Amino acid sequence: MKKILIAAGFMTGFVSFAQTAAPVDPMMDKDLMTWYHKDFSSANVYGVNTQNAYKYLESKGLKPKTVIVGVLDSGVEVNHPGLIKNMWKNPNEVPNNGKDDDKNGYVDDIHGWNFIGGKNGDIDVDNMEVTRVVKKYQSVFEGPDSTVNKANQAKMREEFEMYMKAKEIFTKKSTEAKQGYETYSRIQKMIPSMVALLNGKNLSPEAVAAVKPANQEQAMAVSVLTQIAANPEMAGKSPADVQKFLDAQMKEALDYFGPQATKQYNLDFDPRASVVGDNYDNYAEKSYGNNNYEGPDAQHGTHVAGIVAGLPQGSETQYGVGYKTAKIMTVRAVPNGDERDKDVANAIRYAVDNGAKILNMSFGKPVSPGKNVVWDAFKYAQDNGVLLVKAAGNDNENIFENVYYPTNFKNVNDEKAFITNMIVVGASTNNNEMLRADFSNYNQKMVNVFAPGEQIYSTVPDGKYEYLQGTSMAAPVVAGAASILLSYMPNLTPSQIIESLIKTSNKSTVNAMIGSNENNRFDLISEAGGVIDVRKAAEYAFTNFYKPMSAKKAEKARKKVKM
Repeated sequence: MKKILIAAGFMTGFVSFAQTAAPVDPMMDKDLMTWYHKDFSSANVYGVNTQNAYKYLESKGLKPKTVIVGVLDSGVEVNHPGLIKNMWKNPNEVPNNGKDDDKNGYVDDIHGWNFIGGKNGDIDVDNMEVTRVVKKYQSVFEGPDSTVNKANQAKMREEFEMYMKAKEIFTKKSTEAKQGYETYSRIQKMIPSMVALLNGKNLSPEAVAAVKPANQEQAMAVSVLTQIAANPEMAGKSPADVQKFLDAQMKEALDYFGPQATKQYNLDFDPRASVVGDNYDNYAEKSYGNNNYEGPDAQHGTHVAGIVAGLPQGSETQYGVGYKTAKIMTVRAVPNGDERDKDVANAIRYAVDNGAKILNMSFGKPVSPGKNVVWDAFKYAQDNGVLLVKAAGNDNENIFENVYYPTNFKNVNDEKAFITNMIVVGASTNNNEMLRADFSNYNQKMVNVFAPGEQIYSTVPDGKYEYLQGTSMAAPVVAGAASILLSYMPNLTPSQIIESLIKTSNKSTVNAMIGSNENNRFDLISEAGGVIDVRKAAEYAFTNFYKPMSAKKAEKARKKVKM
C-alpha cells in the first residue's frame, strides 16, 4: 500500500500546490494522540473502546495468553523502544549463529523474515504490478505480427483482460508521474529566483500581487507564491522561511514522484534478480530472502506494528490496541512499489508455520497475476485457524467496481467470499459528520468494517513517533482488537472474531461522501455499517462463543504457541 505524502493536481502551465497539514505536536495534544482508543458512548468519538474491552474481559476472571500477530509489511524497526518488549522471538533459533536451528528453511529468523532481500542487499523501490504486467505481455498481445496477437488474445483471455487493465493504468499513472517529477524538479530549481521576487519583503498576498512577471517562468513562480501566501500559517513569513518551506515541500514531492517516474513505472527497471536472486517465476520456491527485518525504509511497517502492540515508554504514552495481548512477528514483503504475489504467499505461509494467529496485510494493488497462489495461501491460513486482516485500500473507490488485490472474492459477483477467515477494513475519522476518511475504499459486501485510520499516532524508525493516515492504519487497529478477543478467549475461530466485530460496530447514518449515490450513507458502505467497538465485541464473543478451557487443554495450547 502506498504512502501518499503530497497531493498534486496539474493545470495548464502551472501546478496546483496542495498543502499538507501542519505537524501536530503530540505532547501538546494528548487527546488527539489517543483518540482511536476512545469509547463512543462517553466521548462521542468513534474510537474502538480499548480500555473498556480489557476491563470487561478481566472482570470475567479471564487471563490473557500471548497472541502472535504477523505484520506483513515494509519491515519493522525491531529495537524501537516502543516495540522491543512486544516483538516475537523465535524460541527455536539461536541468534546470529548462521544456522537454521529450527530447520524451517530460514537462517537466524529471530523476529521474522525478509522475502524481498538477499545476499546482495534489500529491495527498496520496486515496480508497480501494472508495470510488470505490461512488460511481460506487451510483446505477446501487441507484437509486430497482428495474426499472432489476435491468436494470443483469444487463447489467453484472462491474461489479455488483465493486460488491458494494467496498460490503461500504467499509461495514465506513468504520465502523471513523469509530469509531476518534471514539474516539481523545475520548481525546485526555481526556488532561489522565486524567493528573490519578494524583493526582501515578508510573504503576503499584497507582496506577491506587486510582482510583475517578465516571462513564463516568473509567471509560474508567482502562481506558486500566490497559493503559498493564501496559507494562513505562511502569512508574514520572511523570504528565508519561504525558501525553507519550499525546499521541504519540493523534497517531499520529489521523494514521491521520483521513484514513480524513474523506477515504479519504468519498463526497464527490475531489481529482483540482482538483489533477491530467486527464480521469480517459480512460485513453489520458498527458501530465499534474509533476516534484515527492517529493510531500507521501515516507516510504514513500524507504524503498523505500533498500532497493533506499541508499548508506552519514557515520556511517550502511545500504546497499541493489543498492547497487553500481542507479540509482533515481522515478515517483510512490501517494497516502495507493489508487493509481488510470490512474496505475499510465502509471507503468509511463513507466519502461519511459525505460530502467528493473526496476520495484518496493509497493502494492495489493482491487478494480480499470481492471485491463485495467494488464494492458496489464504486457504492454508484458514485451514490453520489464522485470521487475515486486510486494508481496503486508499483510492476512494468502490472495490466492487475496482477490485483491490489480494481479495477474498474470486469473482466480485459471488454472493460470499471463498474463505471465512478474512476481514477487510476501511478507514474512519474522528469527525462524526465526515466519518469515512475521504481516501478510503468502500463496498457493502466486500468491506466488512471501518476502523480509525486518520491522524493515527504511532511508532516510526529511529525511535520516533508520527501521525500517518490510511486504511493501512485502520487494519492494524482491527488486528489489535482481534488479538484482545483471541488472547482472553483462545477457543474463538477467525469467523467468530469477525462476526463479533461486525455485529457490534457502532453505526452511523451520516453522509459517506461518495458523490451522488443512492447508497450515500456511512451505514451502507460496509457490511457492519459502522466502526468497530472492541468492548462490545468482547461481550458478544463471551456471550455467544466463549468456552472455558480445561487446565490441561490450556497448557497444551500454550505450548503450541512459539513465544
